[in-house]
Amino acid sequence: MGERDEPGTIGRRVQQLRVARGLTQKQLAEPVYTPAYISTLEAGRVRPSDDALRHLAERLGVEFDELATGRSARQVTEMRLRLTEAQRVLAVGEAESAVEQYTALLAEAEAQELPEEQAAALLGLGECALDTGELVDGRRYFEEAEERLADAPLPARVPALRGRAVAHYLAGELRYAVYLLESTIDELNRGGLHDPDALLLLYASVIGPYMDMGAHARAAQAAEFALALAPQSGDPALVARMHRSVARTLLAEGRLAEADASLAKAAELYRGLQLRTELANCHWMRGYVYAQNGELERAEAEMREALHMLSAARATLYSSQLTVELADVLHRRGRSEEAAELLRDVLGGLSPERGAVHAAAAHRLLGIIAEDAGDTDRAEEHYVRALSLLERAGAAGDLADLCRLLGDLLRRTGRVEAALDAYRTGLGHRTAPGTTTLGPAPAQPPV
Repeated sequence: MGERDEPGTIGRRVQQLRVARGLTQKQLAEPVYTPAYISTLEAGRVRPSDDALRHLAERLGVEFDELATGRSARQVTEMRLRLTEAQRVLAVGEAESAVEQYTALLAEAEAQELPEEQAAALLGLGECALDTGELVDGRRYFEEAEERLADAPLPARVPALRGRAVAHYLAGELRYAVYLLESTIDELNRGGLHDPDALLLLYASVIGPYMDMGAHARAAQAAEFALALAPQSGDPALVARMHRSVARTLLAEGRLAEADASLAKAAELYRGLQLRTELANCHWMRGYVYAQNGELERAEAEMREALHMLSAARATLYSSQLTVELADVLHRRGRSEEAAELLRDVLGGLSPERGAVHAAAAHRLLGIIAEDAGDTDRAEEHYVRALSLLERAGAAGDLADLCRLLGDLLRRTGRVEAALDAYRTGLGHRTAPGTTTLGPAPAQPPV
């Protein structure tokens, strides 16, 4: 016997429907049951069998599920279709419209006591919050989605867990983001829960934090696992996201042509799916590839295209992060004044809790620009602020580079002991990238 309401609730529902249709208890009962049985049932003094409910549902002209639970299967299906539509609206960059749809759907799902649909709506609201940079709200939505799915298998909870990890990552809490993703990967693999979509989502998501922490070996391993899992995934959006994440690892290894090819595959998939924000991220990463390869004009064109798409999608935090990288390209093209103006504008939207790594990158670049202009005091101020942000985030590779810049500046201004301290700090972070901040690698998937 499936989940159903209490006998008293079912009895009242049967009575309301019978009266609304103008039927007597005898007419409802015939030919299988007696009026006395219907009277007892409507009073809530008997728990009807499945056969009795099917008879009553047929006589009353409703579905079995509607009589047993107050919800029709058709209503639930329609709600799921609307959830899918809200997902599509978010995917094409219309976050505000998606928020309205998800909010209405959450209220309906709560009214009908549908935990899975509640979780889906909360997950959508969390993704909207990530797009608009409202990270605290995003974490809350993802946590609530996990609560609704507390009794569900781990693979069903993975999207909410991953969303929470991404919110922490974007806030600059790299180690905690890695902990959440790795522990979930470990639990899936050690527990034999080899869900390809869930594992692909987790491995694609952990590459970014690994790279920012300087754990390049782990990023490369995660990329290999993701690529091996991709053929098993039935979700092209996940495969596209994976290709975009894998490109970061290929870049770190100097495999620029392969990175570009991986991003081209992702762009093709996203274009077909009309996922505007993710497609913008592909242009962003392609611009990064070109910048690494010294093709600065092409890099600027790709990044400006991505920035236009992200701005249209109101993806404010991603737009701020991208602007920092565009400023770096402009600086390298000899347009330092324009780059500095972009950085000063964007720093207002970044903070230690919201885009710490890119806020540090903005201060680092402003420091370099100031140093080039001979303003060593302002340069030092920017380097120190960047150092504080990176130490909080645990971005080991960036910390080591920044300590070198700060040490060189201090040495040139005659503060040798302070320079040596900066160099020692940097060497401590470069000793073994990733190994000082990460525990054992998670269990491997069966690929």
